[in-house]
Order: sequence, then structure tokens, then C-alpha cells
Amino acid sequence: MTIRLMVSIAALPGKGGELAKLRAPRAAEVRLEPGCEQFELFQSTENPDQLVLLEKWTDEASLAAHSKRNQERPQVGTELRAGASVMERYVTE
Repeated sequence: MTIRLMVSIAALPGKGGELAKLRAPRAAEVRLEPGCEQFELFQSTENPDQLVLLEKWTDEASLAAHSKRNQERPQVGTELRAGASVMERYVTE
């Protein structure tokens, strides 16, 4: 079962581009993790302070391993965010 996550991230006013650039190295790092099929951050063309992270994982085990690694790494760009992220989770057979 493939797992797809869509994570909406709101940046502080005028900080969307800066947040996207700051998170780019982390995204490249995550793409190398076992089971990661997609990990891309997009910036809205209509509202540059709105970002969306699209993730695709081969299975629950690879996503769980990623989540565990995330708990051990420092957060990136939290000072540029306007509130908490909103995550939607989807699965395919």
C-alpha cells in the first residue's frame, strides 16, 4: 500500500520564498531515505507564502522510519512559519 501525504505550510507574510529555500536541503536529504518515492515542496503562484509538501512512501514501515528520523533531527524554518502545518493522508492499494 502506497502512502501519500499532502502537508500545507503557511509562512509568515513575505517569508514563503525564504522558507522554501531553507527547507530545500532537507527535502533533498529525505528523498534519499528508503521507501521515499516523492518529497517535494511547492510554493503557490497565487499566494507565495503558502507552501505544500507532497510526500509519497512505499509503505507504512518506510513512513514510520521517516517519522522516527524526523523526531531526532532539528526542525528547519519553524521561525518562518505562521502556525502549524496541516497534513492530509491518502493511501492506494
